[in-house]
Amino acid sequence: MAALPDAPLPDVVELNQLPAGALDSLLEEEIGIWSKRFAWDFRPSADLLRRFIQMQSLNGSALYSGGDVVGYAYLVSEGHKGLIGDFYVRARQASSSNEMLLLGSIVQNLMLTPGIRRIESQLMLLQGPVTNGLPFHRYLIRHDRYFMQINRASMLRLAAKSPTFRVSFPTWTEHFHEETARVVAAAYKGHVDSEINDQYRTIAGARHFLINIVKFPGCGRFSPAASVVAVDESTRRVCGVCLASLISAESGHVTQLCVLPAIRKAGLGYELLRQTLVRLIEIGCTSVSLTVTCANRDAIGLYESMGFRSQAIFPALVWEGF
Repeated sequence: MAALPDAPLPDVVELNQLPAGALDSLLEEEIGIWSKRFAWDFRPSADLLRRFIQMQSLNGSALYSGGDVVGYAYLVSEGHKGLIGDFYVRARQASSSNEMLLLGSIVQNLMLTPGIRRIESQLMLLQGPVTNGLPFHRYLIRHDRYFMQINRASMLRLAAKSPTFRVSFPTWTEHFHEETARVVAAAYKGHVDSEINDQYRTIAGARHFLINIVKFPGCGRFSPAASVVAVDESTRRVCGVCLASLISAESGHVTQLCVLPAIRKAGLGYELLRQTLVRLIEIGCTSVSLTVTCANRDAIGLYESMGFRSQAIFPALVWEGF
């Protein structure tokens, strides 16, 4: 019996050429995936994408097959850098070949954009095995990351622990923005995460990173009430921070936890994170998540000791030098 021919690859089309409503059914499926896999309410982001599609102002690529959009990825340009903002292929069509077709299209699009010298992405919804065949691999750096969660019962078991020096824990306000940017840049100097996000490498980049967390919904709705700053009582300077967002009515997400390198063994990271978890419980969260690079063993050890467990693994991909 003759083998069945392979299904033809979808066509690749520009997102800004799609009519209003073209992504509606795909976005509804994606909303369900985010909720089931990550306890994440993707509806605010989906509504924003629908508005940009309606205005034909969303740049990126879509896979078109059988009269339907079966996948999409959009891009954002920030100076010298291009970002892949979202990436999803419908579950029925999520073959490795289709996903790589879409990824290759959007990466090539960015590579050909004047001024773009670096491309960053964190593909949480990539469904196929990412073992080989990644596009433009000669320019590619890959770091896998864990998506980790902790439940309410585990959070309630965490005991307060005083750091080895005098420190206070005020709630985040905009007043702390500049000092926090300096802490972020210092904390990630030479760190693996600065290879994934180059905003961590400079104070100016860290400022922009904080604005993105606080002002925009990509990592949920920022929660000042659950975000905590550590202030060294002897110097009155910020020495650590834990920022959090709400990703659904009952789920929180830790968007940033860092302390100055000189005090990493003082127990400050534990207490910052514990205080944020307590505050998230107080505003109704029954679970909290975070992401961490697999190579960051010290951070993973802290999270696991507190009760976080890995729920998924996904690739962070960076193209540079093209």
